[in-house]
Amino acid sequence: MEEIDIKELIHIFWSKKLSIFIIVLIFIIIGSIYTLKFTTPLYSSTTTLLLVASSNDEQNTTITQTDLNVNTKLISTYSKLIKSKNVLEDVIKNLNLDIEEETLKEAIKVKSIQKTDIIEIAVENEEATKAALIANEIAKVFSEKVKELYKIENIRVINEADVEIEPSNINHKKDLLLFTLIGIVAAVMYILITNLFDKTVKTPEDIEKEFNLPVLASIPNYESDKSKGGIA
Repeated sequence: MEEIDIKELIHIFWSKKLSIFIIVLIFIIIGSIYTLKFTTPLYSSTTTLLLVASSNDEQNTTITQTDLNVNTKLISTYSKLIKSKNVLEDVIKNLNLDIEEETLKEAIKVKSIQKTDIIEIAVENEEATKAALIANEIAKVFSEKVKELYKIENIRVINEADVEIEPSNINHKKDLLLFTLIGIVAAVMYILITNLFDKTVKTPEDIEKEFNLPVLASIPNYESDKSKGGIA
């Protein structure tokens, strides 16, 4: 019985293949329009910092285990300091940015690489050049604040932020695949629901299934034969 049901289900989907194609196509078009017309491109630039041994003592350049332990403890503190009011205010002032402090804070993502002394500062902005400029300025101001507050110079910039060409919030291939899948699901749900509420009789098997009675005879469709050139 289950095999018959599966065959019927496959037959239903195959007979509705044009409807499925149209529904999927509609979702792809809607998704493409939304992505291209209503999604504001955002560009993300990342600068990478490394915590090193304090350079206060120029004669002693050896990194000790104590230095490493201190750096590990400082990473969490530094991650908070990067997005602090003091740092952000100076960045806004230095670059003469027309942006609220809270808005800038939300555009910054700070990530410490696990089991390392590396911190990544990523900034997202509608302008690719401005995103890189802000990221590099944050690294500069942050380093100065560390020197001022902790009286140490243990921040080194490994990689400065570059101007990115591709937006970070738009991936056309990924969006196309996503809306295609949504369209397929919507098409399948539509066909299943319409078929569930469709009580019209289409075949003798439908009568047998509905009334649990055998079909003794059927009347040929002579009109169909005439249209094909048959003799009445």
